[in-house]
Amino acid sequence: MDSTPHGAAVTAAGFGVKGPRGWALRNIDFTAAPGSLIAVQGPSGSGRTCLLLALTGRMKSAAGTAEVGGLPLPKKKAAVRSVTALAHVPGVAELDPALTVGEHLRERALLQGRFGASLRALLKPRRERRAAARALVDTALTAAGLDLESLPKGIRTSVRDLERLEALRLSVALALIGGPRLLAIDDTDLKLSDDERGAAWKMLHGLAAAGTTVLAVCSEPPVGDEDVVLVRTGSCPEPTAPEDASGTSTATTDSGNGEAPESREESETGETGKGTQGESGPADTASADSAPDETPADDGHDDEEGTADALAETGRA
Repeated sequence: MDSTPHGAAVTAAGFGVKGPRGWALRNIDFTAAPGSLIAVQGPSGSGRTCLLLALTGRMKSAAGTAEVGGLPLPKKKAAVRSVTALAHVPGVAELDPALTVGEHLRERALLQGRFGASLRALLKPRRERRAAARALVDTALTAAGLDLESLPKGIRTSVRDLERLEALRLSVALALIGGPRLLAIDDTDLKLSDDERGAAWKMLHGLAAAGTTVLAVCSEPPVGDEDVVLVRTGSCPEPTAPEDASGTSTATTDSGNGEAPESREESETGETGKGTQGESGPADTASADSAPDETPADDGHDDEEGTADALAETGRA
């Protein structure tokens, strides 16, 4: 089954993304059913964000095949974008620190009502449309676990005053207002304490259990969690928990060339492209060269440049 009313199946085979100066990632293989929680783990610069953007139709792939809800990539990028949402991707989908929580929610509800609703919904009386928008926002906040009453100034709290976990919950709630079948989040566990990290994964598990497929980039996936589909980019240490060695739902992949371990080590990189010009806005394309067989094997420096170039082109497009 490719999708359900709430979730989309995700598959990738030999999937790769490339910039003008080299590969950002390649040889990604995994399969996830609708309503799965997919954790993308890898060192900085290994192409985690590129994989997230490519699988949501916002960056062009250069090798292999992938499908989201039965929609092939990159052929159906626009259709994939319509069924996916970005909750938090630095430089692409971020909260405005100058706005309040309420302003973010009202803006997102307004955009959803104007561009995401059906014609029949737009023709309903204003009172009904407002009630529907409030219900949509309340449902999203509940799913994300964000209690407005617990914030310092309630709905008037500025984003800059939110704790990291609260900001993550708000980002997720805003994305859920659009009713995506695939929800993508970058840097899920960045700057979170152990307790906060556990709360964040619990939230994402809840979303997946409710039917929405979740794609979360992280540095440390939940240890020993057999319900998580694990996708690795670059050279990552194997999880220490014995359960993960025999977990049935774990998919291990590599963004290197798929050969010997020393070849994978050569593809380790530093995330130089991220946070500068790399992720300044969403885009449809990221690769000027879609013929991977014509490019010789890249060393680690080329992979680092490939990641930076792919993200940079996303920002310029």
